[in-house]
Amino acid sequence: MLVDSHCHLDQLDLSSRDGGLGGVITDAMAKGVLQMLSVAVDLDSSKSLPTLMANYPNVYTSVGVHPLHKGSSSVPTVEELVSLAGLPGVIAIGETGLDNFYSAETIDWQRQSFINHLKASQQCCKPVIIHTRDAVDETIALLRAHPSPAAGVMHCFTESLEMAEAAMELGFYISFSGIITFKSAADLRAVAAVVPADRLLIETDSPWLAPVPHRGIKNEPQYVLEVAKCVAEVRGIDLDELAKITTQNFQRLFKLAAA
Repeated sequence: MLVDSHCHLDQLDLSSRDGGLGGVITDAMAKGVLQMLSVAVDLDSSKSLPTLMANYPNVYTSVGVHPLHKGSSSVPTVEELVSLAGLPGVIAIGETGLDNFYSAETIDWQRQSFINHLKASQQCCKPVIIHTRDAVDETIALLRAHPSPAAGVMHCFTESLEMAEAAMELGFYISFSGIITFKSAADLRAVAAVVPADRLLIETDSPWLAPVPHRGIKNEPQYVLEVAKCVAEVRGIDLDELAKITTQNFQRLFKLAAA
C-alpha cells in the first residue's frame, strides 16, 4: 500500500480525463495508492475540498492559503482556519510557509499568514504542511517561535540535510516529490538516503512535478509509485518496505487508521 501525502486534486484539468476525478482516484488505487491528502491553496479550496472529496473516504483534505496565493490584501485569520479545520475529512493545516523565490514582494503578508497557520495548528492540534523556498532560516525560526504539538511536514522537500535535521528536531516529517527522480537531483537523493525511516514521506504534488518517466505530462497520485521506487533505491530497501514505512508514517502523523 502506498500513500500520496500531498496532491491537489481540485487543480487537475479533468476536461479530457477518462472517468474524471473518479478515474484519477481509481487509477491511483489500481497502483496501490490507497490513501491521498488533497491540499488546499486558498480559502475557496479550503471550503470546497471537503465537499468535493466527500464520496472518496480514502481522500483527506487540508485547509490553508499557499504563500503564492495571496489573492487579496487580507491575511487568513486564526479563527477562519480553525473553523475550516473542523470540516469533515480535514486532517491538516496548510499548505503555508514562505517563498522568497517567486514572491519576495509579498513576504510581509506571507509571514503573517504563516504565523496564523501555525497558531491555528496549535489550537486545533492538526499538523501543518510547510512550503519553503529561499527562506530556510526564517522558516525554521518561525517554527521554533510558534511550536505546535501536532508538528507537521516539510512538503516537496528540496533543501539541505541541515534544514531537514532542524525541522525534524521540531517534530516534522520530510516529504519527497517527483523532483527526486530528476537527473539534476543527486544532492536531494543523498538527503533522502539518510532521513530517518520514521520521518520519511512521499508525495506527488500533482498536477505538477511529474516524476521520471512521466515528465511532460500532468502529474497524478498514481505516479507516487515512481517516487517510491526512487526513494527505495537510494535507501537500498525494497519497494514493499518503503511503502510500509511511508504509509505508517502518514497514518501516525495525521492520526489515521489503516486503509
